[in-house]
Amino acid sequence: MITLRGPYVAENCLMRHTPGDDAYSGEFAVLTCAAMPRRDALIAEFRYPTRWYSKSIATILALSFFTFVAASIISGFVVFNIVTLRSGSQPIDFANFPGHPEQISYSVASAGTRQGWFFPGLKSAPTILLCPGYGEGREELLPLATALQEQGYNVALVQFTGEGPPRIETTLGYREVRELRAALSAVAQRTDVDKSRFGLWGTNMGSYAALSLAESEPRVRGIAIESVYDRPQEMLRLLVNRYGIGSLPLLDGFSEKVFDWLNFSDAGAPPLSQRLSRLAGVPKLFIEASDNPDLAKTTARLFLESPEPKEQVTIARGNYAGMLDEEKRDYENRIASFFLANLPR
Repeated sequence: MITLRGPYVAENCLMRHTPGDDAYSGEFAVLTCAAMPRRDALIAEFRYPTRWYSKSIATILALSFFTFVAASIISGFVVFNIVTLRSGSQPIDFANFPGHPEQISYSVASAGTRQGWFFPGLKSAPTILLCPGYGEGREELLPLATALQEQGYNVALVQFTGEGPPRIETTLGYREVRELRAALSAVAQRTDVDKSRFGLWGTNMGSYAALSLAESEPRVRGIAIESVYDRPQEMLRLLVNRYGIGSLPLLDGFSEKVFDWLNFSDAGAPPLSQRLSRLAGVPKLFIEASDNPDLAKTTARLFLESPEPKEQVTIARGNYAGMLDEEKRDYENRIASFFLANLPR
């Protein structure tokens, strides 16, 4: 028989009486009394820590919580700034601009109407679509468009951002592929172009859109891409690093999670490298810019994995809009030579 002490039972025990065997009931009461104070003491210790180990655990938990919250807020702010671009681009005077450009319109599901610029070349000649990179406007590509038009090509300048007030504009390639497809379809409706032959040029985000479209569009007969990446998350990582927070704990991974959430309907899209085999027989020019080593590595890897025919070129400076005049002329001649050799007029 186990004897219970009155004061202890009165203050700390949960007494329960089972009719029948008094000895069993007494033993059950003692076991319950032994458990209750330990559990209550443990809870009280974590609510009001007095020992060093409980204080350490509470501190770690608090720091972890606030780190999680801070990382979430900072990542969300950075990603929002990355995907929100200034709207539209600078207009041009179509009546007086050399080359007699025209404005074309095309609709993109869930993105509204986009405006492109069309520079007519020789009648029934193929059309080359120029795709600007991240944060660039189509007006920055006007000299390249003129250089290709002078060779007899029809040229279309694609705009990846809409008109109006700033809002979430870019998906770093996901939606831009659909916009490029809509632009190509709009140009193909014209009666003064070759409806079955198109060329594509792009840089970073524009090159991702161009290469992705080429993998599923048989009318693309030649493609020149500079500083391409395999997945939009790779471009996101580079842009996050520009804010100087890419090396901080959690922020890199949290930023990608936020980006995937914003683009949940496209986040499962396969990387470009999985579909490169579809480009067998399509001439490809891969341009690596030495001043952008991260994208140069990705471009080189995609070049190695691509089927023939293909060419590889390394230039000292990428970003066509930021090149010096002589560098621009060399770049324009290189692009024009590639299309003249692989996309006859």
